[in-house]
Amino acid sequence: MTGPGKRAVERLDLLGGISDEPGRLTRTFLSPASCIAGEQVMAWMRELGMAVDRARDGTLRGILPGPNSDAPPLLLGSHLDTVIDAGRFDGALGIVAALAALESIDGPLHFPVHVLAFSDEEGVRFHTTYLGSRSISGPLDARTLAIRDSSGVSIAEALENEGFTGSADIHYEPRSIRGYVEVHIEQGRVLEEAGEPVAVVTAIAGQSRLSLTFTGRTDHAGTTPMTLRRDALAGAAECVLHAESLARANPPLVATVGMLHPTPGVSNSIPGSATLSLDFRHPESVAHRTLLAQLHDTCTQVAQRRGLTLDWSVIQENGPVPCHAILTRQLATAAVAETGSCREMISGAGHDGVAVSTVGPIAMLFVRCRDGLSHHPDEFASPEDIDTAVRVLARFLKSLA
Repeated sequence: MTGPGKRAVERLDLLGGISDEPGRLTRTFLSPASCIAGEQVMAWMRELGMAVDRARDGTLRGILPGPNSDAPPLLLGSHLDTVIDAGRFDGALGIVAALAALESIDGPLHFPVHVLAFSDEEGVRFHTTYLGSRSISGPLDARTLAIRDSSGVSIAEALENEGFTGSADIHYEPRSIRGYVEVHIEQGRVLEEAGEPVAVVTAIAGQSRLSLTFTGRTDHAGTTPMTLRRDALAGAAECVLHAESLARANPPLVATVGMLHPTPGVSNSIPGSATLSLDFRHPESVAHRTLLAQLHDTCTQVAQRRGLTLDWSVIQENGPVPCHAILTRQLATAAVAETGSCREMISGAGHDGVAVSTVGPIAMLFVRCRDGLSHHPDEFASPEDIDTAVRVLARFLKSLA
């Protein structure tokens, strides 16, 4: 491949080798590998002639001022962190594609462009997403700063003791930007089934992350009759199936329980408590709220019938985010010029655009993903599709007055 995407592919391969764990790709918030990867990205930004700065949380920014440096900037980018045992495309593609598109354009653009590499989108360490992109709109709130990782370190303590000193304040006031555009793998199979390399995103589904704890009574597994049991795990399991049934009956709702922890967790004791995670997503605000309330009522009824108490705790909540109609149309026009067609899609996955939407309009370009596989070491987007995405982004940038 000799097109503008060639350097993007090479850089993805390089970043894919920067990991906190041997033999697999893992880069989490403020980890050593994230620091090394950040240094590499800043070097690429400087090669492009960008002024570079880094926030305390590790978020990076490269600035191309353009002839009219006072004009509202257009933001490009994505996140540099990964899940555990990740693929090399999720997040990093949006950063390297932005740099490759800018490198392929002859002469300066007429407006400032800022490329952002966010320090945390996945939420692996603290189980709360968008730490990097949320920070650009202002300081994190006290509740978020108090969240602790598995070692008992709070976000506030991590920023104080592990964050970057002498750092910049990367901050944008509401309505101060021209927009934010992110290139990202689809993380699904729609484009592959359609035989199309790219698509524009019209909205990002709303997402609620919750923790549900059912509390009953721990008793001996052999001596407690079934009629006297207050089995927290059985109640939790029933609610897992209710969540699945609700989502199956109400597409495009998706509901996922990814973690379930019974206590005491031994074979000869009835679980006295069980905590589960719930990931709940829908692209429409009213339906999201209504269906989540319905599930809450059902889980409450299950707990009452089984003699359990239920603690229903919302960890994080983001409403559905529409993509900006004009930016999306301009991006689609560029895609049609490069590929001959361009479909519209809703993103079921969350993206940094959710947080950036608080300061300005957003748009997204999806890139075909083999087998729809993501958050997995076999995650793959072809060099040809990446090249197409870079060409689309470059054409889009050149089309803006």
